[in-house]
Amino acid sequence: MATITLEYNPQTQGVLEFVNRIRESGFFTVKMPLKRKSGMEEAMEDIEMGRVTTYENFEEYEIAMNKMLGYV
Repeated sequence: MATITLEYNPQTQGVLEFVNRIRESGFFTVKMPLKRKSGMEEAMEDIEMGRVTTYENFEEYEIAMNKMLGYV
C-alpha cells in the first residue's frame, strides 16, 4: 500500500471536485486533514480553560513579571 499526500487550497473549487472524485472512485481511502483552529478559537479556548492571567493595571503586571523573573 502506498500513501500519497496532497497539499491544496480547499477554497479552490477544482481541487475540491478532484478530491471528491477520488473519494467516490472507491479505489482510494481519503483522509481529510483535521480542521485547524483560528487564532480567535484558540484564544477563546485559552480563556475557557483558565490559561489566561489578567491584571488591573500595568503596575500589577510589572510586579508579577519581576517576581516571575526573579528580580524581586
